[in-house]
Amino acid sequence: MCGIALIISGIKIDLSCLFPDFNCPSPQFLSHQVLFSEKDIEAALQRRGPNSLGAHTINLCSNISHDELKDLTVESFVQTERVVENGCKSVLHGELRFIGATLQLRGLNPVVQPLTDAFGNVLVYNGEIYGGINIGSDRNDTEILMQSLRQCCSFISSTCSEENRKTVPELLSRIRGPWALVYWQDSSKTLWFGRDAFGRRSLLVHWPTQHDPRLLLSSVSPPSSTQQHYGIENGKEKVELNFWEELSCGIYSISMSPDKTDGHLIGQVKKHEWTDPELKSLIAWERALIEPKHEDLSVHFSKVQIKQENGSSGLESEISQKVLMALRESVMRRTALNRIYQDFLGSHGQEKYNAPIAVLFSGGLDSMIIAALLHQCIDSEYDIDLLNVSFDGELAPDRISGRAGLKELQKILPSRRWNLIEIDADLLKLTSETKHVMSLINPAETYMDLNIGIALWLAAGGNGWLYEEMRMLDHAKCQHVRYKSTARILLVGSGADEQCAGYGRHRTKFRNTSWLGLHEEMKLDMQRIWKRNLGRDDRCMSDNGKEARFPFLDEDVIRTLLDLPLWDIADLNQPSGVGDKKILREVAQLLGLNEAARLPKRAIQFGSRIARESNRKNFGSNRAANQASAGSVIIYRSSDNNTIA
Repeated sequence: MCGIALIISGIKIDLSCLFPDFNCPSPQFLSHQVLFSEKDIEAALQRRGPNSLGAHTINLCSNISHDELKDLTVESFVQTERVVENGCKSVLHGELRFIGATLQLRGLNPVVQPLTDAFGNVLVYNGEIYGGINIGSDRNDTEILMQSLRQCCSFISSTCSEENRKTVPELLSRIRGPWALVYWQDSSKTLWFGRDAFGRRSLLVHWPTQHDPRLLLSSVSPPSSTQQHYGIENGKEKVELNFWEELSCGIYSISMSPDKTDGHLIGQVKKHEWTDPELKSLIAWERALIEPKHEDLSVHFSKVQIKQENGSSGLESEISQKVLMALRESVMRRTALNRIYQDFLGSHGQEKYNAPIAVLFSGGLDSMIIAALLHQCIDSEYDIDLLNVSFDGELAPDRISGRAGLKELQKILPSRRWNLIEIDADLLKLTSETKHVMSLINPAETYMDLNIGIALWLAAGGNGWLYEEMRMLDHAKCQHVRYKSTARILLVGSGADEQCAGYGRHRTKFRNTSWLGLHEEMKLDMQRIWKRNLGRDDRCMSDNGKEARFPFLDEDVIRTLLDLPLWDIADLNQPSGVGDKKILREVAQLLGLNEAARLPKRAIQFGSRIARESNRKNFGSNRAANQASAGSVIIYRSSDNNTIA
């Protein structure tokens, strides 16, 4: 996991291709004091990437006079480290400031971002490459990507005339895995940036405004930029809210050229289409078999009856085996060839506990499947940490199911050491922590976002108690030992509910509009997951210097599930805990997780009981919160130091 940022100053940014009514603000350097500095951005990024922090500046200017503007082309620009020393004859200049913080997980040698090369290219990258570009077991993703980008065409076009050379969008469209990046292609004086098609890595943007004409990109917002103040207007303090927004998934470019009207450099922002047909198919999220015919339902109900009578169905087993294989490969990709193993052998070899990978663990269906698959993918010498958060001690539903899940894993997989880490919290005592998480979820701003963010942030921190059940002569005794998980890779079940009809609204939609309505609701969930969930979750978990990985959102897993008939994915005619996420319940049974296969869906804010505590704190009671639809209520921030009111 890395933290990346870019600050563009002194360049007029033209967003008319994205927003037709956009008026370019003047690109002068800011004359007023901003409420966050580069140091603030660096501090926020380094929490994500604690192994190294670096920065690199590119200054652009013209080496000709204003009289020659009419003949100015992109080739007339030169890149210098200092504009003044370059002896520019004009005031045309702009600054690109790249910042990168790195959590080193792959490659034999440390990599410090930003990466630069002898050709003047610059890259800051946050992601993992699981396919599309060949990465050797001893190589680093960022280094290989930099080499591949250098070989891309030095112009923007849909095709490349040179044999075996691709454009930047063509290369990025091939990558399988989560990513966000900013790349300066010096040969074309073009800046590229973007995030993967599902938004599995956070990237925020501040588009230029009259108050702040800079273009800013960052993995996370500094705490001080949660709200921006711009003095007094008509006797009232003028405040610009939502300084940041989630960058929409995709590939963007800014091509630099002179503006002949006023002598400024101008950068035109364009968004490019994905070029890979398979990826475009996944983004469209279309399923061939949505609404069953009468004969399909007849076969389906026959399978259900056979399963109830005999406990299995050959055809169902074949289908669920395909999903199981895809999920196992996904977990394998996310846990193999990582530097983290060598680090653990070197620094933790003499300690009692040795868990390089952790699972965000409620004991529910999704986390139990991930835990069992992780057992199959890593050597038995390693422990596996199971991170379980509660705001109601032993009484929270996720704590109860977490302990039950631990017992089931120990029963069917006794050769593995499973560490259930119980993380207890009192919401009323989390004052400074709540303010910090507010900056992490930004630009998300509802109480539901905050509740989920706090739960994920605490769980990823891994600071709790190790739960162990000791068998005595004729009884069991539980003991708790203080424990902080040092695992830097977190496996998370995000995407399972969206793809397998796990939410209550899916059942409501099916009841009202049948199969087609259910498909459209699931499609909507998948196409907005980047904005509603993944950016927020990535920022909250990664703030602990951990990397969240999402096995259910692997491209091959998505493809496998889309290739199945919808009625094999879910059967919402069946009760809760049976028909919802039906295919995953069958996968769980194949893994021997018979107890977990019967568990109903429970969201983290309810399972951990933070939603209940938040309702009592902010609305007085659960009843009052329900009447106010508390989950969707926007949190009000007072103007004094961003306190929450």
